[in-house]
Amino acid sequence: MGGTLRMRLENQLLFFFSGLGSFNGLFMATYYAFLMKGRNRASKFLAALILVLSIRILKSTFLFFYPDIPELFIQVGLTACALIGPFLFLYIKESTSPEQNGHLWILHVIAPILVILIFRYFYSYSRHDKAWYFFIVWVVYVQWVIYVMRSGYLVKDTFKTLFTRSRKLTDHETWLVNVIIGTFIVWLAYRTVRYTSYIVGALSFSFIFYLLILTWLYRKRNAFFVSGQPKYANKKIGHTEAEKLIHQLTLLFSEAQLHLNPDLKLSDVAEALEVSDHRLSQLLNDNLTTNFSDFINTFRIRTAEEMIQTKDQLTLEAIGKESGFRSNSTFYAAFKKLKGTTPAQFKKTLS
Repeated sequence: MGGTLRMRLENQLLFFFSGLGSFNGLFMATYYAFLMKGRNRASKFLAALILVLSIRILKSTFLFFYPDIPELFIQVGLTACALIGPFLFLYIKESTSPEQNGHLWILHVIAPILVILIFRYFYSYSRHDKAWYFFIVWVVYVQWVIYVMRSGYLVKDTFKTLFTRSRKLTDHETWLVNVIIGTFIVWLAYRTVRYTSYIVGALSFSFIFYLLILTWLYRKRNAFFVSGQPKYANKKIGHTEAEKLIHQLTLLFSEAQLHLNPDLKLSDVAEALEVSDHRLSQLLNDNLTTNFSDFINTFRIRTAEEMIQTKDQLTLEAIGKESGFRSNSTFYAAFKKLKGTTPAQFKKTLS
C-alpha cells in the first residue's frame, strides 16, 4: 500500500515537472505574439517556436502517462515537432537579417505541414505506427537538427566570440545563442531516449525553458539579484571634472575613431582617458545616463548612417563591419534600438 502510494506520488510529481515548461510556454507564446510591446515578425516567430515546442512536449508528457490518448492529439504533436526547426531558423534569421526574408518564410512552414498531411493520408497512425516512428526518427529529427545547424551558422561570429572570449557578448547575442543551444539540447534529449527515458525530453524542455527565463531576468533585471546602495552613491564626479572628461571622451571617438575597433573594451577607453575603469563607468552611468555599449554604438551608428548615405557600393553587412560592429546581428539590433528602424528601412528612405 505504502509502495503504491509512493509510486503514485512520484508519477504525479514527474507529470507536474514534465508538463510545467509546456503549460508556461503556452502563456509565453501568447505574450510574445499578442501582448508584448513593440512586437514584430521576429517576436511572432519566437512565439511560434515556443508554441510548437510546448505542443510537442505536451504530447510526449500525455503519451508517456496516458498511452491511450486520441490519435489526433499524437499527430498534432508530431506536426509541431516538424515545425520546431523551421521556426527556430526563421526567428534567428529575422533577428539577424530581417531585410532578406520577404515571404520565403512561408515555404519553411508550409512544406513540412504538407509532407505530414500527405504521409497521414497514405499511412494512418493507428495502422502504421511503426512507419510513423521511422518517419519521425529519420526525417523530422534530421530536419530539426539541420535547421539548428543552419541557425547556428547565421550567428557563427557570435559563437566564435563565445569560445574565444575576445569580447563580451551583448544581451541580444547571448539570448540568440541560448535559444539555439537550448533547442539543440531538447533535440538531443529525444534522440537519446533509448538510453534514458522518453520523458527526459519533456523534463529537459522544462529545465531549458526556465534556465532561459532566469538568464533573461538576470541580464535585464539584475536588480532582482543585487542588493545594497548604488555603486557610486558616495563618489560623485564633480561638475567641472565631468565636463572635462566628457570633452576628452568625445574627442577620442569623434577624432580618434576608437569606436571603429570591434574589440574595443571599456578598459581600453579608460586607459586612453587616464582614468580607472570604475571612474569611466561612473561617468557614463551618472553624467551621461548611458552604458558603455550604448555609448560606443551611438558613434558606430552615426558612422554607419554616413556610409549608407555616401557609399552605395557597399552592402549593409559591409557597412556594419566598417562601422565597428563585429556581426550583422549586433549591427541591426543596435541600429533598431537607437534609430527605431532597421538599416535597410533607413536606406529606403534615402531613395
